[in-house]
Amino acid sequence: MNFSIVQYILGWILRFEAGFLLLPALVGLIYGEGKACVSYLAAAFLCILLGLLLGRKKPTPFQLYAREGFTSVALGWVMISLMGAIPFVLAGDIPSYVDAMFETISGFTTTGASILSDVEAISRAGLFWRSFTHWIGGMGVFVFIMAVLPLMGGSNMNLMRAESPGPSVGKLAPRVRDTAKILYELYIAITLLEIILLCVFGMDLFDSMAITFGTVGTGGFGVRNDSLASYSPLIQNTVTVFMILSGINYTFYFCLLMRQFKEAFSIEEVRWYLGIIAGSVLLISFNIRAMYATLEETVRHAFFQVGSIITTSGFSTTDFNTWPQLSKTVLVLLMFVGACSGSTGGGIKVSRILILFKAIGKELSMMIHPRLVKKIKIDTRSLSPEVLQSTNAYIAVYFVIAFASLLLISVDNLDLTTNFTAVAATLNNIGPGLEMVGPLSNFSVYSSFSKIVLMFDMLAGRLELFPMLIILIPSCWKKY
Repeated sequence: MNFSIVQYILGWILRFEAGFLLLPALVGLIYGEGKACVSYLAAAFLCILLGLLLGRKKPTPFQLYAREGFTSVALGWVMISLMGAIPFVLAGDIPSYVDAMFETISGFTTTGASILSDVEAISRAGLFWRSFTHWIGGMGVFVFIMAVLPLMGGSNMNLMRAESPGPSVGKLAPRVRDTAKILYELYIAITLLEIILLCVFGMDLFDSMAITFGTVGTGGFGVRNDSLASYSPLIQNTVTVFMILSGINYTFYFCLLMRQFKEAFSIEEVRWYLGIIAGSVLLISFNIRAMYATLEETVRHAFFQVGSIITTSGFSTTDFNTWPQLSKTVLVLLMFVGACSGSTGGGIKVSRILILFKAIGKELSMMIHPRLVKKIKIDTRSLSPEVLQSTNAYIAVYFVIAFASLLLISVDNLDLTTNFTAVAATLNNIGPGLEMVGPLSNFSVYSSFSKIVLMFDMLAGRLELFPMLIILIPSCWKKY
């Protein structure tokens, strides 16, 4: 392990976080929240001070290998969460540091699980920071840094692989920095478009920014206790569309910009993703048809909740905890499926589910025809053995973490449905679960120990599991 490289990267992360913290400080100043403003300025000062100390000297030669890449990403996300929780405590919005950490990690990992029972009671600066952490974490902290700084040349890819969601990470441009720029340009464009539309449709600027950060980042923190239930149907439908758009692989949008329309609409994962949404909406709409007065209301709630869960956004317009068992089961299954790879969504990812089913089909065919030579293809491209192996390893590790977490949090003696969906909601970066962690409830029912377990799940789910596990291996820390 080259510790000087990791230290240098962590220093730059803290400097950027200091800049991010100035925005909620400005919000506090605008709304006359002096204590909140000072709290965020103090946290920003602490970040810049530590950042300058850690990153004062760039190591030479600067060669970033996979070990440093995974370690930097894992420690970077832990670091920004540790520092990002401080202003919540200083401002008095969340007095407990463990709870503040839970809220901050939930924000950065775009989970949206909360320990707050009264969201509207916290400061405007706090509300803005909660939602803005979604936007920062949605595309990725390191992707942002790579888009702005020529940090380390060609070895940037080791950082992008460690942070980007999906079984494989590709370049949209020859240079990794250019790829990062393209991703953030698309991200910012979608963000601005939604903010403008929400303002046009009657939402005030503060709410439209906060909701957009949670939508485009697929996070789910709201600014009202009822999430989005009290907003107009037009606003709810707009958010639904942008949630689903944010769950699509960004390669799709890049192909559209390049006028490669055939390539864009031939992406198999996107077609399956939209097909799963359509099928789930039809099934749930039929199942809950007696619960709502009109067909429009039924389809709107079904469409919204399916979009919210599969994209792992976590917003709600109704208490789906009261829906029939069939509908709740569909939503739980969608928690595991997740959005597309290369999007801001969480979950296992549609591409992995697709690979898994194709691998099962291949094994069944080979049982009937032992001499059959059959390759697994996605978008007419044959998958390499390395991708298949990493997908199988991911699925295995995923369920090991899920079952271990379920066992650990069971010490709080809550019911199985609550615990199971709490693990599913945090590991898949969704937010609400069922029963005691349903859309009208929160995660404050858990002990500090269980919250720490669920925090690990949120980080592991956002970083594709392996970076958080690698830093737990003693050999990772051996010096070269």
